[in-house]
Amino acid sequence: MQAEPPVIVTSGDAIVRRTPDRAFVTIAIETRSRNPRDAQKQNADAATQVQQRLALAKLGPDAIRTLGYHLEQEFEVVPSGRIPREYLARNSIEVRIDDLSRVGELIDSVVRGGATTVAGVRFEIQNRAAAEQEALRLAVADARSRAEAAATGAGLIVDRVLRIEDRREGIIFPQRPMVMAARSVEATTPIEPGLIEIQAHVTLTVSIK
Repeated sequence: MQAEPPVIVTSGDAIVRRTPDRAFVTIAIETRSRNPRDAQKQNADAATQVQQRLALAKLGPDAIRTLGYHLEQEFEVVPSGRIPREYLARNSIEVRIDDLSRVGELIDSVVRGGATTVAGVRFEIQNRAAAEQEALRLAVADARSRAEAAATGAGLIVDRVLRIEDRREGIIFPQRPMVMAARSVEATTPIEPGLIEIQAHVTLTVSIK
């Protein structure tokens, strides 16, 4: 029976930083009324104004999608139970913006149009696959150099790679605080996208001789 060759197991890490070139903004329109139909009507009117402003921005037919629509009655909790209050209508949409210089301008525009909340400004890179592959390549190179250093220290050399395990870390997005929209906006909302970090971590197994 042939003996298994001696091996070295190392790990490698890499971080690739990229400037984002795409943003996703979550916009919500909320209205309240004692009557559910009034709350719904007011919300529809406000949402139409927001949609019209987004249409004027010419973001593209696939740049806007609805995240959810809710119509529910609010209650106040008291020691004796619950007291019914107004009905809340909420329409949430997500907008993709490929020109980051326009993010602040578009936020201000939808607020003027009737949006009550702007939240979850999230930045991405369009060619994510290339960045992930670059991080993976660098992580493997890091693991290989560690294996070669370990082998040299033992007076041996790396023979061949037996196994590479990709422990995908994914992309770390810079966190952005929620922006509570105000009805009057005079200055353009400042938006700083920062950098996106793409991390890769691999485990490398090599035989030595």
